[in-house]
Amino acid sequence: MSEAKLEKVLYIDLTHKKFKVKKRPELFEKYLGGTGVATQLLFEECPKGIDPFSEENPIILAVGALTNLYPLASKTVAMFKSPHTGNLGESHVGGRSAIAIRSAGYGAIVITGKSDIPIYLSIHEDKIKFKSASTIWGLGNTHTIGRIIRENEPGAGVRSIMRIGIAGENLLTYASVTTETYRHFGRLGLGAVFGSKKLKAIVVSGRKTFEIENKKEYRETYDYLYKTAVNSSLMKKYHDLGTPANINALNKFGGFPTKNLQEITFEHASEISGESFAENYLGRRLACSHCPIGCVHIAALREPYDDEPYFYKTSMISYDYEPIYAVGSLLGGYSIPGMLKLMVEVEKYGLDIMSLGVVLAWATEALEKGLISEEETMGLNFQWNDYDTYQKAIKLICTEKNEFYRTLGRGVVAASEKFGGKDFALAFGKNEMPGYSTGPASHVGYFVGARHSHLDNGGYSLDQKKENVGIPPQKLAEKIVKEEEWRQVLSSLVLCFFARSLYTPEIISKALKVVGYDFSEDDLWKLGETIYKKKYEFKFREGFSLTDYSLPNRIYETPVPSNPIHKEYVEETISEVNKLIRE
Repeated sequence: MSEAKLEKVLYIDLTHKKFKVKKRPELFEKYLGGTGVATQLLFEECPKGIDPFSEENPIILAVGALTNLYPLASKTVAMFKSPHTGNLGESHVGGRSAIAIRSAGYGAIVITGKSDIPIYLSIHEDKIKFKSASTIWGLGNTHTIGRIIRENEPGAGVRSIMRIGIAGENLLTYASVTTETYRHFGRLGLGAVFGSKKLKAIVVSGRKTFEIENKKEYRETYDYLYKTAVNSSLMKKYHDLGTPANINALNKFGGFPTKNLQEITFEHASEISGESFAENYLGRRLACSHCPIGCVHIAALREPYDDEPYFYKTSMISYDYEPIYAVGSLLGGYSIPGMLKLMVEVEKYGLDIMSLGVVLAWATEALEKGLISEEETMGLNFQWNDYDTYQKAIKLICTEKNEFYRTLGRGVVAASEKFGGKDFALAFGKNEMPGYSTGPASHVGYFVGARHSHLDNGGYSLDQKKENVGIPPQKLAEKIVKEEEWRQVLSSLVLCFFARSLYTPEIISKALKVVGYDFSEDDLWKLGETIYKKKYEFKFREGFSLTDYSLPNRIYETPVPSNPIHKEYVEETISEVNKLIRE
C-alpha cells in the first residue's frame, strides 16, 4: 500500500547500465505530472543545442496525479528533443502504460545514455534489469517482437510493452513506438530516439495499490465521473463510431483534405466513413486501462491465402480518423481493404502514419509534376488510390534503399528541400499536417501548437463555429492560446482529451483535493499558462521561430468556402500568438 500522491522518479543510465530512484515530491506538487513534470525534467536533462541522436537526449515518460485513481486518466506523456523537428518532442499514448508505470511506483522515468549493444529494459517495480535484445534487433514485425517479450517477461495482465520496429532502428525521424498492440507514441520520432540509444523495448509492470484517506468523498467523485462518462452523451460518439464519425461531417463541412490537399471534399468519403467501417469491417472494440468508454475500434480484414484459396487469415487492425485521412483521402484512396493492408505495413515497421501519408501524397504529386522520376522511385509509379505501389514504397522507405527513399524517411520538408515542391509539402514546424483543413484556425493551430498537433489547441473546431468566422486576428489568437494553456492541465493529469468536457476545472479541482493536491480553479489556469510558456521557452532555445518561418502555399490555394484562408490573416494571427507567448 502506498500514499496516493506521486513522488518517485526512476533515472536510468543506458551507457553504464545503472539506475537510481529519487523522491521528487515538490516536482509533482508543482506540476501534477504528465506534461508539466516532463517539461521540467526535459530542461534538467537535455543540454541546449544537442543532436537529437546524442546519448544526452533524454527520454522522459510521465504519468499524472489522477492516474490509477480516476477513470480516463490513463495516458503516458513522452518528452524528448525531436529528431524530426529539432525542437520539442512530445507524444502521448493510451493503452496500459500509464497504469503500469504508476503501479510500479513511479510518477516519471528518465532514460539517458546509449547502450553499446541492443537492449530492452525490464522494469517490475524495484526490479530493473538491462536485458539483451540482440536476438530481436532487426526483426521486421513489431507484433512478433511483442510476442517474444511477452513469452519471456512476468506481469501478464498488468504489464505494458513499448517497442520499436525497423523504422526506429534505422533512425527514420518519424518512427513511432508501439505500446501493447494497438496504441502508439506516434508523432515526432520517439521511435528513432529509442533506436539511437539501441533501446528496443521497455517492459513495465507493478501491483502497488494506493491509500485514500477520504474514502467517502473519493467514491462520490469517482462515481460521478464514471457514470457521467458512461451514461451521458458527452462521449457516446467515441464508443459508437470512434473518431471516424468525423469523416462524413467534415466532408459535408468542406474540411476533409484530399489528394495532398488539392481538394477539401472527397467524392468517396462515404465509402471510407466511420459508418462504412462499422458496418462492414468492425471486429471488436477495446478500451485503454481504467477507461469505461471503449473508443479503440478494431477492423477485421479477412483474406484468402495465396496458395490456399479456401483458407483465410484474419488480420485485426486498429483504425481512427487520422489514419483514414492519412492513407485514405489524402492519397485519393477509397479501398478499405487496401487501406487496412497499408496500415498493417505501417504497424509492422513502426512509423507515424500521419507523417507517412503526407510524405506519400507529396511523392505522388511530385511525380505527376515531373519533380521526380521513376529513376528516383526505383520504378514505382505513384498514383492516387494505388495501394499496391504505396505498400511497396513503405518497405523501400524503411530499409532506405536509395537516396530518394532515405530522404523520404526524414519527412516531407527534407524531401521538398532536396527535390522541390515546397509549396505542396504539407508540414507545420516540420511536422506533417493532421487531417483537418477547416479554415485559418486549423492551420494557425498546427503551426503555433507546441507539438504542431491538431490536439494542441483544437483550432479546427474553432473554425467550425460561426462566431469565429472573420473575427480579428487578436481575438482568434487569444482563443487558440487559452485553449492550449488549458490542455496543458489536462495533459499534466494525463487525461484523455476525449474527456475534456467531462473534466471541467471545477471537477478537476475537487478530484485533486480528495487525493491530497490543493489546486483551485484559478491555480489550474495559472499552471496551464506556466507550462505552455515553459514549453515555448524550450522551443525558442532550440531555434524555433514564430517570426522567421514558411507555411505551405497549398493551404491558401485550396479554397475553403465556409471559412476562407488568407495569408495576411494567418500571418497576423501568428504574430498575435507570438506576443501572447512572450508577455
